[in-house]
Amino acid sequence: MIGFIASFILSFLAYLFLTLNQGEILGIWSRYEIIAAVIVSLIVAVMSTKVLFRKKHYRLLNPFKWVLFLIYLIGPFFYAMAKANIDVAYRVITGKIKPGIVKISPGLKTDAAITLLANSITLTPGTLSVDIDEKNNNLYVHWINVTNLKPSIEDICGHFPTWARRIAE
Repeated sequence: MIGFIASFILSFLAYLFLTLNQGEILGIWSRYEIIAAVIVSLIVAVMSTKVLFRKKHYRLLNPFKWVLFLIYLIGPFFYAMAKANIDVAYRVITGKIKPGIVKISPGLKTDAAITLLANSITLTPGTLSVDIDEKNNNLYVHWINVTNLKPSIEDICGHFPTWARRIAE
């Protein structure tokens, strides 16, 4: 129940923030926006409570984890993304492309950590998460420059698994 209430409040506040306008309630929102916020927040809370708060693991509500996530986005992730953009541009211009699918074993335990890693890999140019082996938590990644068939995790995604472990486990 705590998870449902937290999801509802967070989604309600996010909806109100995103719909700032001129209205009759506090001079910012109209009655219809408040009603829509309640309806949308109820739907979001019903759908997200099982994902965010399964088995009473409230680790994703920890403010320290959110700060770590922001640090990860602003620092290591954007740096890796910029570096990958330059690498992909170089490979496109020179034609030095050896695409292929490789398997990595990041050793992550939670679904949230694996999802964070898979999304980080997919958002980085030159790599794409193709599949997840749910038994062993292995990721299959399409890589633009396959140098060897059994690359290390750092070759493909750098320190992303370490950050995913810190943030979501």
